[in-house]
Amino acid sequence: MRLYDMTLSGNCYKVRLLLGMFDLEYESVPINTLKGEQKADWYRRLSPRGQIPALEDGEATVWDSSAILAYLARRYGGDEWFPGDPVEAAHVLQWVALAGNEIQYGLAKARAINLFKRAGDLAESQALGRLALDVVENRTRTHRWLAGDRPTIGDIACYPYIKHAPEGEISLEPYPAVRRWLEEVESLPGYVAMDGGKA
Repeated sequence: MRLYDMTLSGNCYKVRLLLGMFDLEYESVPINTLKGEQKADWYRRLSPRGQIPALEDGEATVWDSSAILAYLARRYGGDEWFPGDPVEAAHVLQWVALAGNEIQYGLAKARAINLFKRAGDLAESQALGRLALDVVENRTRTHRWLAGDRPTIGDIACYPYIKHAPEGEISLEPYPAVRRWLEEVESLPGYVAMDGGKA
């Protein structure tokens, strides 16, 4: 298995995180996005959007972090991480959608503007990120996990950019339930931090 990867990317990290939970061996192939390697012709044959991450697993090639999480969960996690029941699956995908929208364009974008000097409106991204945190806070006040009674790819999809929200100058102090949920994710077997270390 081969993951086209960048250490500081939260979208790549969510894939590494699930790979760690499943104790799966893989080769990490670094892609330097600052040099535009993700736009190279050879890489676009793997990932037509020219974005990271992408995964090769035998004959299967999958691009987009959410699609990769779904693939890994179904192939290696059975129904546990991505349920087969239509209602349960929809509940999981609601959180994957939050990760791909409000979290991506809020928390992740604020982090990119602040850390990597990407173009954008920091205050606007921070405001959207706080809306995402409000949604997660409201859920985790009364539930241990985001979807159902066990961890799923919904938790994995949302975790990285929430964990690293302070890097976008968004404090997690006002969100005690979110902080507890982060600790729950970090206590799972196989957890790895973004830099590859244990919690």
